[in-house]
Amino acid sequence: MNPMLITRIIGSLFLASILAPHQSHAAEPLPVRLESVSVAMRDGIALATDIYRAENISKAPVALMRTPYNKSRVTPIAERFAREGYIVVVQDCRGTFKSKGDLIPYNNEGQDGFDTIEWIYRQPWCNGRIGMWGSSYVGATQWQAAVERPPGLVTISPTATWSSFYRNLYLGGAVRLSLIAKWAGGNSTKPENAKVTDQWDSTLMHLPLADLDSKIGWPIPWLAAMLTHHKPDGYWNRLNLTNQITSLNLPILHVVGYYDFFSRESVDNFMIMQKKASNPVVQKQQQLILGPWDHGTIGKSKVGDIDFGPNAIWDPVQANLDWFDRFLKQDAKAIARPFVPVRYFSLGDNTWHDADTWPPMGFEDTSYYLHSNGDANGVKGGGIVDLNPPAGAEKPDSFKADPANPVPALPITEKRPSHLAHWAPVDQRPIEERNDVLVYTSKPLDKPLRFAGNPKAELFVSTDTKDADWVVKLVDVAPDGFSHNLVVGILRGSFRDSELMPKEMKPGEVYKITVDLGPIAAELPKGHSLRVDICGSYFPLFDRNTNTAEGPFSKTTVIATEKVHHQQNMASRIILPCRK
Repeated sequence: MNPMLITRIIGSLFLASILAPHQSHAAEPLPVRLESVSVAMRDGIALATDIYRAENISKAPVALMRTPYNKSRVTPIAERFAREGYIVVVQDCRGTFKSKGDLIPYNNEGQDGFDTIEWIYRQPWCNGRIGMWGSSYVGATQWQAAVERPPGLVTISPTATWSSFYRNLYLGGAVRLSLIAKWAGGNSTKPENAKVTDQWDSTLMHLPLADLDSKIGWPIPWLAAMLTHHKPDGYWNRLNLTNQITSLNLPILHVVGYYDFFSRESVDNFMIMQKKASNPVVQKQQQLILGPWDHGTIGKSKVGDIDFGPNAIWDPVQANLDWFDRFLKQDAKAIARPFVPVRYFSLGDNTWHDADTWPPMGFEDTSYYLHSNGDANGVKGGGIVDLNPPAGAEKPDSFKADPANPVPALPITEKRPSHLAHWAPVDQRPIEERNDVLVYTSKPLDKPLRFAGNPKAELFVSTDTKDADWVVKLVDVAPDGFSHNLVVGILRGSFRDSELMPKEMKPGEVYKITVDLGPIAAELPKGHSLRVDICGSYFPLFDRNTNTAEGPFSKTTVIATEKVHHQQNMASRIILPCRK
């Protein structure tokens, strides 16, 4: 796999989606002048920086983007901003493209962001008001700079990103393996003559995880550290900003899609700022845009196998301009427009809805219980999900989770080998035919089922090994049998009570676990069915559990016989926030 292609796929959402179809069509666009300079950081490292300015602008508010993905690729967007009355600064992050130094992911972005903003603030063309925009890594540079409190920063627009990197990279104790491994292959500093692997399928199966970099092609110390610190210990403190962001006095535009691997973090950031920001005025200056997209399709209608229709098309550049006009330029017309705290897209009916907060009001938790006679294995089994709790004893369902043959995150095809798995919705039927997947399906709905919020799975489980994973998928099934994923969650059994202090599971003991499924809003039409899939892996989007409780240092695997119990005193269920 070409490492530059990996970089484009994984890291540059803002370029894959921000070049939206809605462009400015002025008959005679204002000429924009580009000036390239070097800006020295506090340690003397010079960062390559481009300044875009329309010829009729001498002093103005400044829009800043700091990117590791080549500042030159932002030119069309920067020129569009400049023609709207902003001076635009785009900078290559330390150790990337034309900037000096070495890239250690996120290690210097806080202080480099502060130094860059302070430099901008002192320039004669800056009117003293600075905003930042961009997504993914570029979004994180905004949070990291903001908590350093640089002079002149008045707003940020972080799209699809984190305030705690651990909570983005790890979910329920499992690491987003292909994401970080491929990013490392495309973005770490390679020794002379080193070559990135072209055997990603086998590379991602390598054990132990602790030395995965040796299979990528060269030592990558920061990758090894991220993979071996699988608990939120002190290693992650510098990249945990969540407790600091509430003191920021910044209006913030939060944007993410349901299928984005940053969905939980981005939505949580909005909720934290809206509810816990120390300044009540700032609480009311938070906005969340929650769409049907994954990490590379923000603003587009086609995501995976699903086309969500023309309503899903959204212009992120214009949205950032509108936000900056209100809070950076302080334009009277922009300020006069109604402010909506939450705009969320409902899958299925493919419509936008406004709300005052997330989760939106008007929905209540509703339990959908799992049933079978112990035969829920595969789509042809007897698994049922409905509103009725178990009336008595029901046989538990069981499956064998074999790390040597993990359940793939998406069906593997000739055009999509294992390592090219992505987060978007696709036809799940080939996976649901596997015997190591439990499938529970409702009767066809006699009326539409609408839900919005953060569903979760409450399961009673056991295993015959010291550890095991439980993956839960919520699925929409059409009358013709086509089934596609809505949301998914994963929990490593040893992390059931604590991320910081994981505990081995006792073979045969039944545990009550809760699996977070992430934010979602959807309407399943009449005639469709609600489905729940449960299995032991979601590979390679998440790493395999070796089932040994040895963590990232395990070289061996064991097969786990995992059970899901559903009886009167062990009522495994999905808790779905349904329309009242």
